[in-house]
Amino acid sequence: MFSPLLYLLSYGTNSDSYRKRRQKYTNFQFFKKNHKKLHLCYYIVLFLFFFKLFYLKLVIDIGNSFAKLSVFDGDEMVDFKQLEDVTSDILKSTFRNYPKIVASILSSVAKHDSSLNEFLMQKGFFIELDHRTPVPFINSYATPDTLGKDRIAIASAATQKYPNENVLIIDTGTSITYDLVLSNREYIGGAISPGLNMRFNALHNFTHRLPLIKLPDSNTEINLVGDSTESSILTGVINGLIAEVENIIVQYNTKFSPLKVVISGGDYKYFERLVKSNIFAAPNIVVFGLKCILDFNEKD
Repeated sequence: MFSPLLYLLSYGTNSDSYRKRRQKYTNFQFFKKNHKKLHLCYYIVLFLFFFKLFYLKLVIDIGNSFAKLSVFDGDEMVDFKQLEDVTSDILKSTFRNYPKIVASILSSVAKHDSSLNEFLMQKGFFIELDHRTPVPFINSYATPDTLGKDRIAIASAATQKYPNENVLIIDTGTSITYDLVLSNREYIGGAISPGLNMRFNALHNFTHRLPLIKLPDSNTEINLVGDSTESSILTGVINGLIAEVENIIVQYNTKFSPLKVVISGGDYKYFERLVKSNIFAAPNIVVFGLKCILDFNEKD
């Protein structure tokens, strides 16, 4: 007996089956027609992934006393040079030695040769750090346009190396800078004080008879009581600065505990050995911070 209902159900089932078979056939035809393009896209993505794994980054930090040039493979520093200055010839030599460098950042506290910028821009992604450069921290400094580039780099490094911690970074260079970054990535400021050599120079230049004392080896024992003019200057400058650093650490620890204290910079060895507080040494934190800023801007 003919049943319209059964006929409709049978027709509907057959139609669904037909549509499914038709869809499979269409998908197969699409793949057959486009498989070469799909393979090409796959290999392009694979190439870009591995290329990003192995390319290098260049960091240039031109400071008051000398310049630093560093090459990074990921977070690993594979080359580091401390130079009197960075020239075009030095950059050309660096790129010959490391042809996989595709991104670079330059930070300079003084006026430098503009040809360096032109050269680096031709070699790939490049930024020159200034107060307008996007950074990976919240800058709550009252006068952000006056914040030193080294301190910007230090704050950037702190958020990357010590996330979710209150961090005091003491950078011991021409000047001693104290920089505080809170656990929420907020930079709120710090302090600036004369460095070791600046103190020796000040005693000599602003008096008539005090000699200019050279900074001794970091392993030299400094007597508490000086028994000559030279040893009196040494104990006054070095032990005086150690006392300053320890007192600031105590004050910051009282207000921002728990606090990680990191010491860096060219004179860090004096403080690492003599400061009694619990501190961590990171001598190249400015360079690492510049690399963090470069990474942050590349992602954007």
